[in-house]
Amino acid sequence: MRVDLNADLGEGFGVWRLGEDERLLEVITSANIACGFHAGDPTTMRRVCAAAVDRGVAIGAQVGYRDLVGFGRRRMEIEPEDLAADVLYQLGALEACARAAGGRVRYVKPHGALYNTAADDRRQAEAVAVAVAAFDPSLPLLALPGSAMEDAAHAAGLPFVPEAFADRAYLSTGRLVPRTEPGAVIDDPYEVVARAAAFALHHRVTAIDGGGVAVEPRSLCVHGDTPGAVYLAAEIRRTLVDAGATLAPFTA
Repeated sequence: MRVDLNADLGEGFGVWRLGEDERLLEVITSANIACGFHAGDPTTMRRVCAAAVDRGVAIGAQVGYRDLVGFGRRRMEIEPEDLAADVLYQLGALEACARAAGGRVRYVKPHGALYNTAADDRRQAEAVAVAVAAFDPSLPLLALPGSAMEDAAHAAGLPFVPEAFADRAYLSTGRLVPRTEPGAVIDDPYEVVARAAAFALHHRVTAIDGGGVAVEPRSLCVHGDTPGAVYLAAEIRRTLVDAGATLAPFTA
């Protein structure tokens, strides 16, 4: 059993640091690095890319809305042409930082509100996929299975990688519970680890209404800004390795 463990990194800005990037890079296998639109800045991008290359962690571009103030968690109505251009711009910026560090962007994952909106909004999903295909048609898209993003990836000829979230609650539809709702983020470390194991070993998780949701992910996400993210990621890794899993980037 091969499992990828990803986390969102590089989400500070200037002198403000968010999360523990260096410590998480010792645990995870893929890093979703902010590209300067929802978070991050050029210096942070270069620093995190260099640290990821040093540790053999796959670099992914976490593209988002142009929304530093809202941390990319506010849904935006944006024309597909403009969204595609924004995604392309972010990819180019992170690729430059990755190349300078001796690496390259290996996959793309939308962030926050763009991730959730593009799960159901066909026009936004297609705009993201079109931009990625124009940049590099070999780059996989990492997103929710059974979503408009999956359909858009296939239509654009992109590889698609389904993921699951160990620290987020699910609706019975397979979508994430909106962060504005109670219980959307799971902070009990025992529950987070148990859910990660359920995804990886049994391809199922319990939805917020008590029902079961079938999800067969190739990558598991732990949010880098979740309290205790390093501990959670380390415990998930230990549990999966003890169960016989091999932790490795899905792009390897």
